[in-house]
Amino acid sequence: MKNELYWSILLHLGGNMWNEEGNTRDRENDPYAQASSVLRFSRPLWRRYLDRLKAAGVNMIILDLGEGLRYETHPELAVEGSWTRDEMLAELKRLGDMGFEVVPKLNFSACHDIWMKEYSRMLSTSVYYRVCSDLIGEVCEIFKPKFFHLGMDEENAPLQRAYEISVIRQHDLWWHDFLFLVDCVEKANARAWIWSDYIWDHREVFLARMPKSVVQSNWYYSTRFRDEELNERTRNMLECFEVLDRAGFDQVPTGSNCVAYENMELLTEYCAERLRPDHLLGFMQTPWTLTMDPCEKRLNEASDGLAASRKRWEALSE
Repeated sequence: MKNELYWSILLHLGGNMWNEEGNTRDRENDPYAQASSVLRFSRPLWRRYLDRLKAAGVNMIILDLGEGLRYETHPELAVEGSWTRDEMLAELKRLGDMGFEVVPKLNFSACHDIWMKEYSRMLSTSVYYRVCSDLIGEVCEIFKPKFFHLGMDEENAPLQRAYEISVIRQHDLWWHDFLFLVDCVEKANARAWIWSDYIWDHREVFLARMPKSVVQSNWYYSTRFRDEELNERTRNMLECFEVLDRAGFDQVPTGSNCVAYENMELLTEYCAERLRPDHLLGFMQTPWTLTMDPCEKRLNEASDGLAASRKRWEALSE
């Protein structure tokens, strides 16, 4: 088995990824699901949490930027408290000195782009393409990353049923826009990375059109892995890890403690038994919460779960 893996975690600088500000029609029990005109990010929590991640053996942070960075190309996307370019550069230097590789993430899925403000309603227009290109170029200039996470998950009508406006791309237009974003990333000398759930319902076209250069993060958050526990949907989700592997895609399988603490460790064992080490880049934990003091318990459970996963991997590698 391959031992040098990325043990990564998704953390949020910005959090305007779901409902519009003031929209409580869905996820009413999650106060962080609504967008905010003020950045929701605790710097003291961030600093102490980084020490916890380091102790847990985490070596990569996927940082969801959203509205959290004041983009010089598009300052109109900032909110109160957005980080400046200089603040981000200083923090990236500190993170590098701590041993973390940082992957920037901008989610361009039409289901998770409230952070783009009015541009989220201009999908697939010349204005939209220019803004996306500007943002990717600027972020790559700041981060100089090896990878760039584009999100692109859950762009479907049912998941936008409570939004003030529902917009989805599908068929050739989805592919046109996705490949445009990949091209922007590659022109900036980085490697595109996405959530892989598009394959669940479009397997044939996904395998035919998805570039092998794009890193895949298929995700699965349940604790049900035995065949007798699976329904048709969950069986398909799990099967896609092996489908991607057989097709030769590099993968970072993704779990979460948002449903069950045990998920990450179980997913690691499942993938260790089935995926080839030459295409397994690592694993990702996704707590799916903001970097705010009331969220610290879930964040701590996420780092603990990832540490347990790493120990499980090492035991299986002996």
